[in-house]
Amino acid sequence: MDSQIRQTFLNILKEELVPAMGCTEPIALAYAAAKAREILGCPPDVIQAECSGNMIKNVRCVQIPHSNGMHGIEAALALGALGGDVSREMEVLETVTAKDILKAQDMIRAGQCDVSFLESEIPLHFIITERSGSEAVTIEVRYSHMNIVRIEKNGQVLLNQLSEGEEPVQADRSLLSMDSIKEFADSIELEAIRPMTDLQIRYNMQIAEEGMSGRYGLGIGGAILEQSGEGVIAQMKAFAAAGSEARMDGCDLPVIINSGSGNQGIASSVPVIIYARMNRIPEEKLHRALIFSALLTIYQKKFIGRLSAFCGAVSASCASAAAVTYLCGGTMQQIKATIDNTLANIPGIICDGAKISCASKIATCVDAAMMAHSLAMKHKAYEAFTGILREEAGETISCVGYIGRYGMEQTDKEIVKLMLQE
Repeated sequence: MDSQIRQTFLNILKEELVPAMGCTEPIALAYAAAKAREILGCPPDVIQAECSGNMIKNVRCVQIPHSNGMHGIEAALALGALGGDVSREMEVLETVTAKDILKAQDMIRAGQCDVSFLESEIPLHFIITERSGSEAVTIEVRYSHMNIVRIEKNGQVLLNQLSEGEEPVQADRSLLSMDSIKEFADSIELEAIRPMTDLQIRYNMQIAEEGMSGRYGLGIGGAILEQSGEGVIAQMKAFAAAGSEARMDGCDLPVIINSGSGNQGIASSVPVIIYARMNRIPEEKLHRALIFSALLTIYQKKFIGRLSAFCGAVSASCASAAAVTYLCGGTMQQIKATIDNTLANIPGIICDGAKISCASKIATCVDAAMMAHSLAMKHKAYEAFTGILREEAGETISCVGYIGRYGMEQTDKEIVKLMLQE
């Protein structure tokens, strides 16, 4: 394996497979609010936030962990500003106390949190200003959840990394391809990836098992097993959906995210873990399959972007089924067929924000992706140029990504409009 690819892919994984508590968009707001309070030097009297459509979409309906059932942008801001610990990054709300929750509720009731729509071409974009007396701190975040590009205090610029149209510098995603991902998964030393995959297994299965308790949302995990029995595909769907449902309904357990999304982190790992355990796959092969799935998800999201009108469960479930093909000793042709068969079926699922019904979408996507896997293992695949399919799976992925990023721009705007109608 090429040494540059080896180090670059490890860097990509370290950037993307990180722990987060709760839905990542409200947590991003809470993190920025906690950072602003740190710079302000005291709790704010007033918080003002301007948020892009995708931020509004993904925060509006989801419950926030450590909040006693609070949800929404105002709650994320107030909790972060009054009780967040910025040093914990995407687990910023882990330190929130019952006293902080009461203060946050009082702040919201008093109308001290003001939220407005931010006209922006950047899907993940928000600006927060916190005020205390004559003091004020403004923080701007673009492109990714903790990518602070501007900080001002009392009109003085403390940080300015604004560069219109440029995303934050990250490890080079252009090296990702179907062949390079498989070569990396096949040959990387296990000790180099175990710290990441061990946490994936531990965190994401913990929240999946918690979700299976039935205490969250509609209890979708149990409903799936009741409908479909105890077979391996039913278990894959049930546990992945249950983990998402718990997370969307305020469970305070962390998950290892992928491409900025906990639901993508769950959907790209939990089905693979369940399949491996139920089929007694050797542990080393499971760890390699998890890395394969993680990188394939990142590869797909490279084309789509972090936030769009395209449901990320499609990409993550497609990757997990391709990883199952990998686990089963499938050839590269069969792995690519799994991807093509999946993307011939479900590329049209929209993202209408983070909420408990994301769990249902994950279950649907895992089911479709495993059907694609079953066909691929029988050497059956849809032909190139059937719809948007291309001759190579990588080309198909880029076509789907183009549709998700550019073709669905107007769809995204219309979804936000509908969600904001009372």
